Amino acid sequence: MSSSSTPDWPDAAEIEIQPEAVSALQQAGTTFRLIDCREPDEWQTTRIKGAELLPLSDFGARYGEVLANPSERIVIHCHHGMRSAKATLFLRQKGYPNVWSMARGIEGWSLEVDPTVPRY
Repeated sequence: MSSSSTPDWPDAAEIEIQPEAVSALQQAGTTFRLIDCREPDEWQTTRIKGAELLPLSDFGARYGEVLANPSERIVIHCHHGMRSAKATLFLRQKGYPNVWSMARGIEGWSLEVDPTVPRY
């Protein structure tokens, strides 16, 4: 891929996107929302720059107000990828086709993209 090309999104049949691909999309200036579905205490421990907190415990009650546009591109992450997969499937069932879970979560981000993001 040349430096002038835009990274590709995974196929809509996929529910996961790799941390490196999310980083490439950010670096390319691609518009999308990065949603952290961890809990507030985890958010206080560490976070990815540009992420917005929407805890999984509040997801069902708040997704419609926080994520009002079902057609926007959204990447959801958690600690290891389990909660974000649940949130992704939930949103897809609610009619949000452009949602992906970041594989391996913030742990993968720290190990593969940005080692300055603390692991816990």
